[in-house]
Amino acid sequence: MAELFARQAQGLERLQDRGRYRSLLPRAGHDFASNDYLGLADSDVLRHAAQDAIARGVPVGAGGSRLLRGNASEHQLLEEEAADFFGTEAALFMGGGFNANLAIFSTLPQQGDLVLYDALIHASTHDGMRLGRAEARSFAHGDVGAAADVIADWRADGGTGQIWIAVEGVYSMDGDIAPVADLFAMAQEHDAVLVVDEAHATGVLGAQGRGVADAVAHHENVLCLHTCGKGLGVSGALICGAQVLVDTLVNRARAFIYATAPSPLNAALVRAALREVAENQDLLRRAHETVEHAHREAARLCGLSGFHTQILPVIVGGDKPTMALASALQEMGYDIRGIRPPTVPRGTARLRLSITLNTTTDIITTMFSDLSQLYEAPQ
Repeated sequence: MAELFARQAQGLERLQDRGRYRSLLPRAGHDFASNDYLGLADSDVLRHAAQDAIARGVPVGAGGSRLLRGNASEHQLLEEEAADFFGTEAALFMGGGFNANLAIFSTLPQQGDLVLYDALIHASTHDGMRLGRAEARSFAHGDVGAAADVIADWRADGGTGQIWIAVEGVYSMDGDIAPVADLFAMAQEHDAVLVVDEAHATGVLGAQGRGVADAVAHHENVLCLHTCGKGLGVSGALICGAQVLVDTLVNRARAFIYATAPSPLNAALVRAALREVAENQDLLRRAHETVEHAHREAARLCGLSGFHTQILPVIVGGDKPTMALASALQEMGYDIRGIRPPTVPRGTARLRLSITLNTTTDIITTMFSDLSQLYEAPQ
């Protein structure tokens, strides 16, 4: 038996030698690692919503796929409310953002189409494209001109199908924002569909937390993915866009058809989170002020700048030094994680500092003061 999984064991040993071995760590210390940007995950808002939903008789489990008996009224109410909130014709609730991206890119782009994707797009989009039938080509990160050049090359090569432009609203490891207005203008010019993964913008950016594509989301050639496990504090994902695209996913997306439906109780909690984000503008104000404080303190204490959102990447470079720095900060009481390839490009291993309402401004200041004693920028 020792030899049965020898290749797997050797693969793990190589990861350890390169400083890329991963293991599950318990929660500990001040939160600089989660995506719970608004502090909703452990809030009384969602706790009371759960109690109310159970008291109303909302089922804990779905019991089957949405196309069988798993389609509960809470799912449909959530989809109606989400479409209204995000300003789209329809919405579809799925179990998570990864599966939602699998569904979108394995189903909607057709053979002969082009998926034009940002070079730093999420792994779930890559997996969806691999399962799909369309051609896929990347463009340099955030470079609309480079994207236009790829379209021109594809047309010159004989491409005649639909173009699908895939970007993230906020990039999960860099924290920068996609140039959505320019990308939408390009989509209009080429009769293309703009697909925006709003995972790290939902609840945090845009009017009432509707995401960075809020101004254009109502157009029929814009499809937005809003995950529910980050700013909204719960779990699941909402695909928001044209009714025909949602209907196509219901009829053809294997990741939807053959998956047990999300818990109806979870759908009720997402409904409560959306209401809280829509109605509690003080929540967004405090979140933005906390992020601005972090940006100021990063510059003042560590000489770090160029941040755009609640995600602050601190580039270290090497894999092992990154994990050593993360470990040192963890021992000081901060839950800070190191991010290594292949999640980020080779040579750009980093600390990913996430600023949430789970952490006070005083703790943020102290953390940057401690970080300044340990961190050296790569040469």
